[in-house]
Amino acid sequence: MEKRASAKKAAKKAAPVRKAAAVKKATAVKKAAVAPEKAAAAVKEASATKTVAAKTVATKPPRNESQTALVRRARRINRELAEVFPYAHPELDFENPFQLILATVLSAQTTDLRVNQTTPALFAKYPTPEDLAAANPEEVEEILRPTGFFRAKTKSVIGLSKALVENFGGEVPGRLDDLVTLPGVGRKTAFVVLGNAFGRPGITVDTHFMRLVRRWQWTDETDPEKIEAAVSALFPKSDWTDLSHHVIWHGRRICHARKPACGACPIAPLCPAYGEGETDPEKAQKLLKYEKGGFPGQRLNPPQAYLDAGGKAAPPLGVAG
Repeated sequence: MEKRASAKKAAKKAAPVRKAAAVKKATAVKKAAVAPEKAAAAVKEASATKTVAAKTVATKPPRNESQTALVRRARRINRELAEVFPYAHPELDFENPFQLILATVLSAQTTDLRVNQTTPALFAKYPTPEDLAAANPEEVEEILRPTGFFRAKTKSVIGLSKALVENFGGEVPGRLDDLVTLPGVGRKTAFVVLGNAFGRPGITVDTHFMRLVRRWQWTDETDPEKIEAAVSALFPKSDWTDLSHHVIWHGRRICHARKPACGACPIAPLCPAYGEGETDPEKAQKLLKYEKGGFPGQRLNPPQAYLDAGGKAAPPLGVAG
């Protein structure tokens, strides 16, 4: 009897302990079930924070980056733009070096589109340097009127043609030193001709190029020749001509002067100036120009590769696009 009473008393005494253990075990199971969800959420939150932080750092390259880091970033930008604009080309219509040098001279203070709409009549009436050298200035002025500054441009193209006839046998020279002696031809025009008519690498420093390389902090220079020297040091010579096309195309289509389309920019993570323009993707998309915005390009007769990529030819002068 005493043993039975003692066992009953012990069992009664142990019950609370077992109950507490059971409660503790149940709590542990519940915590174990909830823990993975909380852990996953924590990881997700940490990952998001890390991604945002990484993007913030990536879109603000340090101004004091090393030369090696600058070279790597610059070349990566060019590679990215090459994928965005694989069909980039000169946006002036031409069939030979003479037509290209005339079109480039005429492109000053106007758009390539307006030049392309104007030059068919000029090329048809004066197909050779000899023809244009002997032209009546008033007739040439009338053709060039739509390009603006038509009197000065008439003087340049006629003078250029005379120089080609008198000094180079009626042929456009393929050397920089010779090209810059021609009326109306500076280094920018010379490199356009050398790179696109003769296949000789050169960097074309136009207003778009100057603006973008400074925006990307490739250089702080403002003089075109100093910009040319600074940028050429970042790339192999074989890249210079295509680099010029990539930068100029990006400046015309996406990275505009007044309101860049930052939210639609393919190189935003590499750009120190990200945020200067519209960052909302939908609003930025509406800022895109030419084929990126679903509109015609600047050439009436663009390369087939451009058309194959979905680009649209520009309309002739006087025809709505």
